[in-house]
Amino acid sequence: MKHITFYLDFLSPYAYLAFEHLPEALKGVSYSVSYTPVLFAGMLKHHGQLGPAEIAPKREWTYRHVLWLAHSRGIPMQMPASHPFNPLPLLRLALACAPEAEPGAPNRYVCETVFRHAWRGGADAVDAQRLASLVQQLAPRRDMQGDEVKAQLKANTDDAVAQGVFGVPAFRVDDKLFWGLDALPMLRDYLANAAWFAQGHWEGVGAVKTGAVRRPS
Repeated sequence: MKHITFYLDFLSPYAYLAFEHLPEALKGVSYSVSYTPVLFAGMLKHHGQLGPAEIAPKREWTYRHVLWLAHSRGIPMQMPASHPFNPLPLLRLALACAPEAEPGAPNRYVCETVFRHAWRGGADAVDAQRLASLVQQLAPRRDMQGDEVKAQLKANTDDAVAQGVFGVPAFRVDDKLFWGLDALPMLRDYLANAAWFAQGHWEGVGAVKTGAVRRPS
């Protein structure tokens, strides 16, 4: 049985859709999962990128796209009242609920509850009253504002970057990284031992030379 490390940030609508769709996408395949909250903004900073919601024309397209994707997959979804929002309270809350044996990986119930808090109902994801109710519902075992939880989020993010993660959702299995909602069929193929992965295609892309390089003006 293969193990998947699922890197996620509750800020990302694609991470929400991938989280909801994962059981259906991998139905019939034997696997286990660690849900690993990371700070997407930290990855963007590391790689010198802007997020989709920080590029004006891409922002509206992204929202239209994710709503259509949700509709096409039968996943309930409404845009929160404002986006992007600061995901730190949600990330820290999830990690504060993680078990002692695996402090960097909250269980599926916790992640599901936080994702649905943000992406169902159309309310403000970080409204103080709603957050207080969410904290009460999940009853974290650790202080979500404590140094231990903050350090865990940083460690999760740093480890993800070290593993080559550049965005969310991302899925690591063995030495392979799969990125994005649309990578779920490819991930399924790998877990099912598809022949394609033994034919050198995965490794072969490393031989492609860099051509033209765009330099900042």
